[in-house]
Amino acid sequence: MKTSDYEYELPPELIAQEPVAQRDACRLLVMDRATGLLEDRIFRDIVEYVNPGDLLVVNETRVLPARLLGAKRGTGGAAEVLLLRGVFDREPKTAHTAVWEALVKPGKRLKPGSGAIIDFTDGAGNVVLSAEVIDWADGSTRGERIVRLTTELPSLDEALHAVGHTPLPPYIKDYTGDEELYQTVYSRRESSAAAPTAGLHFTPELIDQLRAKGASWETVELEVGLDTFRIVDEDDPTQHQMHTEFYTVPERTADAIARTKATGGRVIAVGTTSVRSLESAWSGEAGRVLPCEREATSLYLLPGSEFHVVDALITNFHVPRSTLMMLVSAFSTRENVMAAYQHAVAERYRFFSFGDAMFIC
Repeated sequence: MKTSDYEYELPPELIAQEPVAQRDACRLLVMDRATGLLEDRIFRDIVEYVNPGDLLVVNETRVLPARLLGAKRGTGGAAEVLLLRGVFDREPKTAHTAVWEALVKPGKRLKPGSGAIIDFTDGAGNVVLSAEVIDWADGSTRGERIVRLTTELPSLDEALHAVGHTPLPPYIKDYTGDEELYQTVYSRRESSAAAPTAGLHFTPELIDQLRAKGASWETVELEVGLDTFRIVDEDDPTQHQMHTEFYTVPERTADAIARTKATGGRVIAVGTTSVRSLESAWSGEAGRVLPCEREATSLYLLPGSEFHVVDALITNFHVPRSTLMMLVSAFSTRENVMAAYQHAVAERYRFFSFGDAMFIC
């Protein structure tokens, strides 16, 4: 197995730069995971493929307004901070201060030990949030820093919403539309640096239709990091260092999975983040998914990996050479997935976060 096995040619114009006008009106490529048989449909047709007794599991995390555009204190030079994850075990989090791992620009001028502080202003020009660069992140591979956020507003949450922007993937250029369209309609707690994009296609009405058909709906939470967009640089994908993310599986979800399996239904994961959460929570000793609260996972699913929980998968089209390409190939076969991607390119499907979807069943 080589990383180059997961490369494919994608015309740049097929990278979706904005969402479709109606969430569930995007295209849906349905693939039989065993045979590779393909069908071209519309996403709202997913109702036809979900059976009574099936269980859909979604990642209900919400994207933080984690992109902060400001100015370096003292010089006024433009600076940017992209929050990745809170490291609240390093320093106690309060209403007015917290420590985060972040990426910063310009990196050469914002080094730890330099006393660098970036100020962020609201629409009225008032400084409502500041970030001090205090250290390098542990195991930094892209120059990640540790920054200390402070505000004089009643809470950091209020400050972030006053000055922060939703971070979009680097392949989406100059999007000026509604940032709420990069959130799922069922999102709740803000804890991610990127959206669980397979869920972007659902509308409240579509969810109601699935429930009316007899399917169940439960949630997990995985705090999606920007590493989800990284490609694998190593020639041998097994040498790739998988990133760590935090996930939560509520007791009600674990119980619903057990009931679904016992009655012959399918567990349908909405998105690869749901897959990683559910398969991470599987206990071979207990023979079931165990509930957990913000556990760390670096689960890396490659061809040859065994899936204990997930029976079907709703997902978007993924970046070449990414760990997500390897995950979907593990769920079916590399040959089936690459053939499906070639079909999608030929049929002019829209790719990546704002793009179309697949149902692998």
